[in-house]
Amino acid sequence: MQEKKDAQPKSASGLGKAHPALKAFMCGSLSGTCSTLLFQPLDLVKTRLQTLQNSLSPGSPKVGMLSVFITVVRTERLFGLWKGVSPSFMRCIPGVGIYFSTFYSLKQHFFEDRAPNAGEAVLLGAGARCVAGIAMLPVTVIKTRFESGRYNYVSVFGALRSVCQTEGPWALYSGLTATLLRDAPFSGIYVMFYSQAKRALPHEISSSGLAPVVNFGCGVLAGILASLVTQPADVVKTHMQVSPALYRRTSDAIRFVYSEHGLRGFFRGAVPRSLRRTLMAAMAWTVYEQLMARMGLKS
Repeated sequence: MQEKKDAQPKSASGLGKAHPALKAFMCGSLSGTCSTLLFQPLDLVKTRLQTLQNSLSPGSPKVGMLSVFITVVRTERLFGLWKGVSPSFMRCIPGVGIYFSTFYSLKQHFFEDRAPNAGEAVLLGAGARCVAGIAMLPVTVIKTRFESGRYNYVSVFGALRSVCQTEGPWALYSGLTATLLRDAPFSGIYVMFYSQAKRALPHEISSSGLAPVVNFGCGVLAGILASLVTQPADVVKTHMQVSPALYRRTSDAIRFVYSEHGLRGFFRGAVPRSLRRTLMAAMAWTVYEQLMARMGLKS
């Protein structure tokens, strides 16, 4: 028994003596790296679709996800689909780490002896996402501008310096309200559906070798539902971050989208965003939970 106990810290890749919240941060960062690299093209297509609305004249033919994808590959080559991946990494690697470490800490503090119910799961996910969202918003703004194709930034740090010099530091927090209105509900709804779906599974399945596949399936279902609910806030956020000078308040962006494109305008880019957010979240949670299990921690 003593030998087993002594051997356990080594299985945690040298992190055996680290604080559990730090382990959660490391697991989250690694899961964020994998999911960001795989699904960055979907995020770029989503951003282009949403910003394309402003340049289309009335009566112009509808531009869809596939046509944007083909245009990017033709004009910017295949690797153009990964434009903005540097700020995406700078946002997602620490951002996902902050999210999961905050989520783990909150869960351990408030729900150490029991599982949270549906309402508590919403608050748990939303609270963790607010902390991560506020911390990483400046990089999110730069990432959105990189992907829009409207700015000729050479590097992330150059972009940060340019924004601070020309628009002031507060421009890095443009779209804060819309970002929180999008991300906090998404995370809260996602955690609720994900935890409830997993709880409904028979113990034989959740504890078998198929657990990662089943968890991924639960994540996909939760992600689709959460993406659809929060899509309008994502459209508003993109408009405010790409053209902050046009919208002083969130309500200005909402009025613009509605007056120019109606209710359908709030769901522009829904398909690529739903695909990306759903697959990214499902993969991030699956990888995170597997890594945490290997470290002997309950996620």
